[in-house]
Amino acid sequence: MRLLSIKYRLLVLLTLILGAGFMTTSLASYLASRQAIEHGIADQTLPLTGDNIYSEIQKDMLRPVFISSLMAHDTFVRDWILAGENKPAQIVRYLAEVKKKYGAITSFLVSDKSSKYYYAEGTLKSVSPEAKRDLWYYRVRAMDSTDYETNVDVDMANRDSMTIFINHRVLDYDGQFIGATGIGLTLATMNHIIDRYQVRFHRNIYFVDGAGALVLAGKTMREGHDNIRNLPGVASIAEQIINHQSAPTHLSYQLGRAQILVNSRFIPELGWYLVVEQNVSDDVKSLQGVFILNLAISFGVTLLVLVLTLLTVNRYQRRIERIASTDALTGLLNRQSLELLFQRAMLLSKRTAQPMSTILFDIDFFKRVNDTHGHLWGDKVIRGVADVARATVRESDVITRWGGEEYLVLLNNCSLAQAMEVAENLRAAVEQHDFGLPAPRVPVTISLGVAECRLDESESAFFSRADSALYQAKQQGRNGVHAA
Repeated sequence: MRLLSIKYRLLVLLTLILGAGFMTTSLASYLASRQAIEHGIADQTLPLTGDNIYSEIQKDMLRPVFISSLMAHDTFVRDWILAGENKPAQIVRYLAEVKKKYGAITSFLVSDKSSKYYYAEGTLKSVSPEAKRDLWYYRVRAMDSTDYETNVDVDMANRDSMTIFINHRVLDYDGQFIGATGIGLTLATMNHIIDRYQVRFHRNIYFVDGAGALVLAGKTMREGHDNIRNLPGVASIAEQIINHQSAPTHLSYQLGRAQILVNSRFIPELGWYLVVEQNVSDDVKSLQGVFILNLAISFGVTLLVLVLTLLTVNRYQRRIERIASTDALTGLLNRQSLELLFQRAMLLSKRTAQPMSTILFDIDFFKRVNDTHGHLWGDKVIRGVADVARATVRESDVITRWGGEEYLVLLNNCSLAQAMEVAENLRAAVEQHDFGLPAPRVPVTISLGVAECRLDESESAFFSRADSALYQAKQQGRNGVHAA
């Protein structure tokens, strides 16, 4: 039982060590890979996506800028203004043709001389520095470092719809400011562009103004949201997004069980913040699958190691038990093993009220064999007697090597008379057996003492009586059987 306890404690300890080792290795690998993915997304993927989108926006805005530049440098426009704006129908027709040809939502011209605002359907109004809606014009007139600006404002010519205007300065042939012209793109057009970006880059993309208002977004965010301060998850980092810094900002927030990485940057051409989001959980799912697979492989390896360990331990345990309980020369049980078996046999005999007997015998004049033919032949005789005993006694009887050339047979459910009969058969079998000794021939015989266990008799007393009977058999001339 102690061996079993030690064995299973060893297996439990080995399981814990292997399990902890594999779990630690797999978990560390998973966390390191996840951290690498998160850093890769935050430091490379999202900024790169933001740069690409910014480049795409500049490219999409480049065409309207180019058209506005053509209008500002068109000699017809400049000559018409310098000629006194005599025929407004000419410039209106010109603006209508530009709008139609280039697919713009609006086209316009504001003359600095008359302050009139012309568009594709006529004269809309006269601009005034007191009118808040006209401040853009005076801002453009005051510009000296650039020829145009991008401005987001309502378009009176299109029912006050939010429009992205490209406002280009118009100069005369001497470089003097004479007006502003350009075209406009609706935010709906830009929303379609955002949708295209989201499909292309597989990210969530939107624009917010300096107050956090959502001005441009894809289909997933256009409905029911007006300010990022009210968006689930994003609200916690809203102030960090609209930080009025032009450098890209790396942020993250938790939405349910998903972790969202955020990259925001200020777009000076629009005065908006470009926000790019990515759900890290989507990228980690495959990593979680690898983690689970690693755990499964680790479990399989642990199980295999435990099975191999158990088989090895059992094999060596059986070998140790066999070495500890058997006699190396004869293969019979040794004296220590007999002591354990005797206690069991004694309890069984008392419980079933059945007799138990023993036969103690040794080889007569064994020293003659060693002296005549040497110890190797002596060992062969000892093994031979053990083989004869195995073949003679009953299958239920237990044979042990008691020590030296002595043997003991424990006979369960056997009376003294029956034990005497078994002993006589054994004596005759040994006497008749040919042990193959070389000349000169030395006869091999045995003397046997037989005893039946008495009620409440101790082990030592029982074997002592058998030993006394063996002594009597020797005293009576050897090669005989004597009962105690």
